[in-house]
Amino acid sequence: MTFRTLDDAMKSGGDLAGKTALVRVDFNVPMEGGKVTDDTRLRVALPTIQKLRDAGAKVALLAHFDRPKGKVVPSMSLQPVVDDLEALIGAPVRFADDCVGDEAKAAIADLDAGGVILLENVRFHAGEEANDPAFARQLAQLGDLYVNDAFSAAHRAHASTEGLARLLPAYAGESMRRELEALDAALGNPTKPVIGIVGGAKVSTKLDLLKNLVGQLDKLAIGGGMANTFLYAQGFDIGGSLAEKDMEATAREIMQEAADRGCELLLPIDLIVATEVKPGIDHRTVEAGDTLSADDKILDAGPASVARLNAAIDGCKTLIWNGPLGVFEVPPFDAATVAVARHVAARAKAGSLVAVGGGGDTVSALNHAGVSDDMTFVSTAGGAFLEWMEGKPLPGVLALRG
Repeated sequence: MTFRTLDDAMKSGGDLAGKTALVRVDFNVPMEGGKVTDDTRLRVALPTIQKLRDAGAKVALLAHFDRPKGKVVPSMSLQPVVDDLEALIGAPVRFADDCVGDEAKAAIADLDAGGVILLENVRFHAGEEANDPAFARQLAQLGDLYVNDAFSAAHRAHASTEGLARLLPAYAGESMRRELEALDAALGNPTKPVIGIVGGAKVSTKLDLLKNLVGQLDKLAIGGGMANTFLYAQGFDIGGSLAEKDMEATAREIMQEAADRGCELLLPIDLIVATEVKPGIDHRTVEAGDTLSADDKILDAGPASVARLNAAIDGCKTLIWNGPLGVFEVPPFDAATVAVARHVAARAKAGSLVAVGGGGDTVSALNHAGVSDDMTFVSTAGGAFLEWMEGKPLPGVLALRG
């Protein structure tokens, strides 16, 4: 799918000097005591803000924070973000107490070319999450063009993510563009062969994902707690391991569909077992199918599984990763995740693999392995990343189609 970018805006619209760009960003940042504790999402927006400032546009930032459910909740104001944003931009950032209406209009009108203003939480208005056309029109009255730089909110058909894009010339911001290009390279139009890694606790939460991927990938490795459900479905003893035994038939259906679609399914062939999830606890390696006691818990994939997976990765050109292979938060059950992550990152850094990860605990797992910077792309978008992997249309992206 092609989509309109800021470069297209500058080609078609020519001079942006003095024009107002309404930029949807994701500033739903972690906060404690009224202070931003992680400014990653603010930093992600900087390339778009700077590109528009360099073009002489006024930059009016639209964002949500928390879940005020259509009411003004002072503790959910975006105002505490201003100081951090000013420090990152290196220029003043104005703040408006509302995102629509006369005050917002006046504040934007008072900006110089290249000026930046953060508008108050769009979710203070019920029309935002309802994608109310009247509220979208109020937003549209504030600007000349719309830029969506919040892929993480693109799976929501809200007024500031979808409705507004229908009313003004709409473009993808730099962060959105980078995300869409990476995802297209990983699953939309990848260089084959393509391998996927899907981990996590439950099959039930990733049914749509698994069903979509077995029709898209050449190989699919399954790890984490959900691998136990597949092992159980094969008749293997899993002891007292976390598993969804009521999903046994579903797991078999997925295995059959993978076989029918020509997707090689890679399940663990050896396992790390312990009686408790505690750091440094005694553990042992068993083969899949070995007899386990009722106290035994499968907590990670074993070294033979890691070696087989890394060999499979070596035979592929593209990899997409969602979810850890074991209980990575508790060493030594992080071993498989760390070993595979470092192998993937080394291949990506060498330019022999397009490696994209994201969703759920994946970012934390890759950070834990110390490899995030060496991956081709790591998405922090969470729900939007998962829905894209599931093959679902994202309203905020569809509205940017070229």
